Amino acid sequence: VQLQASGGGLVQAGGSLRLSCTASGSIFGIGDMGWYRQAPGKQRNLVARITSGGITNYADSVKGRFTISRDNAKNSVYLQMNSLEPEDTAVYYCNAYIIQTVDTPRYYWGQGTLVTVSS
Repeated sequence: VQLQASGGGLVQAGGSLRLSCTASGSIFGIGDMGWYRQAPGKQRNLVARITSGGITNYADSVKGRFTISRDNAKNSVYLQMNSLEPEDTAVYYCNAYIIQTVDTPRYYWGQGTLVTVSS
């Protein structure tokens, strides 16, 4: 099983980016999915999560600016980021609880995608 993230880049403050993450492999089902971020010298923190039923939760710092969504048919999760601030600069990682056809269910991480917001 692999999680492939994309969509990061360089954007000016106030701009927008949309991150995507797709799971592939021997997948029977996917539970909750999420996005985390890690700024230089800091720990990795939750940005947003979404359950298989579409219930979402967000870090206080991104509420009202970021929107998480998923497409269960495509095994994908997305993060629409608006009104970006320099403080949002970080490597963004997707995360998913994957139920495989032959292995024990567990959480997987994507490879990370860098988001840089210039002031």
